[in-house]
Amino acid sequence: MPANLPPDYHEVERQYREAKTIPEKIKYLQKMLAIIPKHKGTEKLQAEIKSKISKLKKQAQKKKATKRHSNVPVIKREGAAQIVIIGPPNSGKSLFVRNNTQATPEVADYPFTTHTLTCGMMEFENIQFQLIDTPPISKDYMENWLPQIVRYADMALLMIDLIDPDVLENTDIVIERLKKSKIELVRDIKDASKTSSIAKCPTILVGNKFDLPDAPEIAEIIEEVYREKFTIKFISVKTGYNVPELKKFIYKFLNLIRVYTKQPGKAPDLEHPFVLKRGSKVEDLAYEIHKELAKNLKYARIWGSSKFDGQRVTKEYELKEGDIVELH
Repeated sequence: MPANLPPDYHEVERQYREAKTIPEKIKYLQKMLAIIPKHKGTEKLQAEIKSKISKLKKQAQKKKATKRHSNVPVIKREGAAQIVIIGPPNSGKSLFVRNNTQATPEVADYPFTTHTLTCGMMEFENIQFQLIDTPPISKDYMENWLPQIVRYADMALLMIDLIDPDVLENTDIVIERLKKSKIELVRDIKDASKTSSIAKCPTILVGNKFDLPDAPEIAEIIEEVYREKFTIKFISVKTGYNVPELKKFIYKFLNLIRVYTKQPGKAPDLEHPFVLKRGSKVEDLAYEIHKELAKNLKYARIWGSSKFDGQRVTKEYELKEGDIVELH
C-alpha cells in the first residue's frame, strides 16, 4: 500500500534534515509523526520515525547527564509565589501558561513541544503568581535540571490529561521519576521541606480536558486513586472551565494573607497589598517594607480584624487577611 504522504510532511522532513540541535530534530520528527497518515502503508515509516525519536532522546539524556550542575536555569523569583507546572507530555501545561499570563510558550498537538522553561505572571485579584512551564516528564526523558526547579518552587501543579488512555501510568511516572531525584510531591503546604535530602514540594493534582467526552468518568477514577495523596482539581484549559476557582484555591492552598498599609491621615493603598505567610506579625510586615523601619518600629494601628478601627497594637500582633496597617 503506498504511503501517500501529504506535501506538508515533506516540508517538515526538509526542516528536520536541516535541524542542527537534538531538540530541534525531535521537534520536527514529532511533527512528522503527527502529520503522517495512519494506515498500513505507513506503518514501517511510523516505526522508523519513532525509533529515531527514541535514539535522539537517549542521546540527549546522555549529553545532559555530562553537564555540570551549574547549568540549572536561574529564575528570578517574582510575585506572591513561584509555581512550577509539571506533567506528562500533552497535558496542557504550556496552554495553561499561555492563556493565563503574558508569556507565549509554543503550543502544539504533539508531545515534547516544550524544551525550555517559560515564565509568566498569572493574576489573581490584586496579586500575581509566577508560573513556570517546564518540559514534560516521561518514562524515557526528563531534563536533568528539572528536579532543582521543583525543589525551590513554592508549590507545583501536576497537570495531567484526563483523556490519555495511559493517564494513571503517566502520572505515576512523573511522581516516581521526581522521587528518584529526591523530590517528593506532597499534599499540604505544611508538609513542605527544602532542607532535608528529600525535598517535599506541596502539589495540587490538576486534571485537564474535563470538557471532553468521558473525562468526568475518568475523573472519578483519578479521585479514587489519588485523593489520599493530593488535593485534586478538574479544569479545562481550552475553555477556561474552573480555572478561576483553581486560582482562588491556589491562594488558599499557599496559606497566604494580604495586608494593606496607610500613612497617618491618608487613605490606605488598597491596590498594592503586601502578601505574607499566614501567622505573620506586624514586625514581619515592617521587615517587608524596610529593615530600618522594623528596627525602629514602636507600634501600629490596625483597621480590619482588630476590636475597633485604629486600635493600637504591638509589633507582635498577628495580622489577618485584609488588615490595614499604619506603622509608627
